[in-house]
Formats: sequence, structure tokens, C-alpha cells
Amino acid sequence: MHALDSPGSSGRLLSLDFFRGATMVLLVAEFTMLFEHLVDPPFAGTWVESVFTQFHHHPWNGLRFWDLVQPYFMFIVGVAIPFSVAKRRERGQSERDIRRHAIRRALLLLLIGWALYCIDPGRITFRFQNVLAQLSVTYTVAFFLMNRSWRTQIAWSVAFIAVAELLYRVFWVAGFDQPFTPDQNFGAWFDLLISGELSAGHWVSFNAIPTTAHTIWGVVAGQLLRSDRSERDKLKPLLIAGVLLLIAGYGLDPVTPIIKRISTSSFVLASGGWTILTLALCYWIIDVRGFRSWVSPFAIVGMNPLFIYVFAHVGGADLVTKIVRPFTMGLLGWINETAAVVVTSLVALALLWGLCGWMHWRRIYIRI
Repeated sequence: MHALDSPGSSGRLLSLDFFRGATMVLLVAEFTMLFEHLVDPPFAGTWVESVFTQFHHHPWNGLRFWDLVQPYFMFIVGVAIPFSVAKRRERGQSERDIRRHAIRRALLLLLIGWALYCIDPGRITFRFQNVLAQLSVTYTVAFFLMNRSWRTQIAWSVAFIAVAELLYRVFWVAGFDQPFTPDQNFGAWFDLLISGELSAGHWVSFNAIPTTAHTIWGVVAGQLLRSDRSERDKLKPLLIAGVLLLIAGYGLDPVTPIIKRISTSSFVLASGGWTILTLALCYWIIDVRGFRSWVSPFAIVGMNPLFIYVFAHVGGADLVTKIVRPFTMGLLGWINETAAVVVTSLVALALLWGLCGWMHWRRIYIRI
């Protein structure tokens, strides 16, 4: 969530700039309904539907590409923490000031994430299932563990996953003692306890506990990439960790099903594996091989992650789409309505990218 100085500036981890920007572009594209349109009935049975089904969450037991986006986001924030803290130290900030900033940031993330849930129902509701609210928890824990050894950080991440696994399996309250059944598990009980309601999509607020591992692993990866090791010695641990997590996650699936909506242990492990391997791939292509021309177009969106996420979430993307629709539909609708709605989403996405670019070129960054 730390705003960048400029994409590709010297001393930056360019792969992180690209990874963060690409993830934000995907999130913004979702708000324009682009991925919804690409699985509409006209595409049924085609390769388009097959590909873009991966851009929708799995309904329950399984893992699709879109299930990785939130782990990406949480992991990226973790990777950025060591870089952000090092920069603050270079500016002469004391450890106390850095801690106070981290606590303030976490509280603001929690407040903004919670407030977003109050908009649609038009009333105060205590739900904490979006990425900002959950990130406030994972960010805080990862930050305060950052100065421990990497082994200690990994041990804590495993502990968070294990506690969640245990709670789901041994919870005894009737009606919520089915660990892997929608709305009949510990996570659902916890949401009823704090908010009095369940999510229509079976999401649970308790996901913040096991997925804390993603942000912790991000911190460990960030510390590795900041180290003086050779590029080969940085890539090797990332590749090994990613593969081991994939083996563990998919290997556990028959025992503990991979379920994104309640962040089961197998999901956290498998998604963590894919996330670490994605960072390794970005690092190898961009920072090692030097393919840097890809960075700026995506990093421009990643410059203002908090702004563009909140703007799109509160209706900004819908507003831009409504402005565009009369023109795209008027020009193209008579030719092919399906193509016209896809173009509408693409034009809206381009305008939202342009808004981020306009802010970047004027050095306007929304920071917390």
C-alpha cells in the first residue's frame, strides 16, 4: 500500500512494481464487468468462456486463477514492507515513528475496509471480508514479526494456519460443526457473532487469520530480495518454497479441501505456492533478464492502489462505464451487441488507467 516514487526509478525492485500494478489492473478490470461479459451466453462452449471462467472465484472446492488475486495483494504488501521500512530509516525516522506509522496505517485500512461494507446496505454492518479490512490484520502481524529471524516468521505463519485448521475441525456448536460445509462452519459462526449476518457468497471474516501467512511470507521474500545475495541465490529459495507449498497444498486437498471462501489450510498453502512462484517469475524476467519495458504501464496503476481500489469499489468504475456506454453501444451495438459490451468495459478500463496516469504524472498519490 506504499506509494511509489516512479516506476523504474533506480534502486527499485522493478518486478514488485510490475506485480503490484498487474494485480491492480486485474482488480479494476473486474469492476468494469469485463470478465462477466466474457462468460456471457454468446461465449458458451467456446475457448473464451474456458479461459475467462478462470477469472471468477471457484464456487467452493477448487482453485482458479482469480482465487489468487487476494493472496497476490496480501503477499505484495508483505514484500514491500522491508523496502518501505528501510526507506523510512534512511530518511532518519526513529523505530518508534515507524511503528506508529504502521499502527496508524493498519487502523485506517480496517476503517476503510469496514466502511466499504456499509455503503450498499445503507446502514452500519460489522463485516470484515474485503481485502483492506483483512489486510489490516495481516499487515500488523507481519510488520511486528519482521525483525525476527526468517525461521521464526515461518513458524508463526504455520501456527496461524494450524490454529485455523484446528478451530474448524473441533468447533462444537451445533449447526456450525461441519468444517467444510458452506455456512455451517466455524467461520460462519464467527460472522454471526460479530455482525449477525452471513455473506451471500459464503465468505468469512476469519480468513484474515490463516491468510496472515501470505503477508508474512511476503516479508520473508522481501528481506531475501533486499539482501546482498546473488540473483541465483535469491531465486533458488523462492522456487523451492513455491514448489514445496504447491505440493503441500494440493497434497492436503483430499483431507482438507482447497476452499478459497473460508481459506482452508490447503488453500493457503497452494495459493501461497503460486504467489511465490509468480514473484520469482516476475523477478527473473524483469530484474534478472532485464525486460523492463513492461513495468511502467502497469506500475502507473500500482502507484495509487488504495485510491483506485476505493474509487472503483464505491461506484467510480460503474460511473465511468455508464459514461462510456452510450457511445460504444451507439457506435458498435448495431454490429454486434456482445462485442460492444466487451469494448465498453475495455474503454472504461482504459479511462481508469488514464486517471491513474494523470495522477502519477502530477505526482498525486493517496497515502496512508
